[in-house]
Amino acid sequence: MIFEPLAGQRDVAVTERRTKKDDAERLRQLSDEVYPEAEVIVLVQDNLNTHSPASLYEAFAPAEAQRLAARFEFHYTPKHGSWLDMAEIELGILGRQCLSQRIDNIADLRRQVNAWEKDRDETEVKVNWQFTTTDARIKLKKLYPSLDE
Repeated sequence: MIFEPLAGQRDVAVTERRTKKDDAERLRQLSDEVYPEAEVIVLVQDNLNTHSPASLYEAFAPAEAQRLAARFEFHYTPKHGSWLDMAEIELGILGRQCLSQRIDNIADLRRQVNAWEKDRDETEVKVNWQFTTTDARIKLKKLYPSLDE
């Protein structure tokens, strides 16, 4: 799931499994096809083992991996903080709205997911993010350094 919350656009890929090479290919697609003109792409993702610049080096030649890695500014949600990841929020909605019934083959799954994605994108459904820095400093207190000490 790639989700651009301010634009209300998402891109969901249904793959056989979630490998580092799958992730690297999605990053290449994001870099070269979705945002080819961007100087830097700010990417927020969870701490899944496949979500790492190292995946680029497993999938591509070193020069290509370095080129792609330089295009991204990587940020990670806190461990056990996937609820902060807007793509995870969208995946939860996808599960409730689209995947609550049994889908017994990948082609049907792709059709269902693509229809859901198209509907959400056409209506530009965005995340109404209300979690502020002040809220974060309270809820995630252990992660912030104390300036009083």
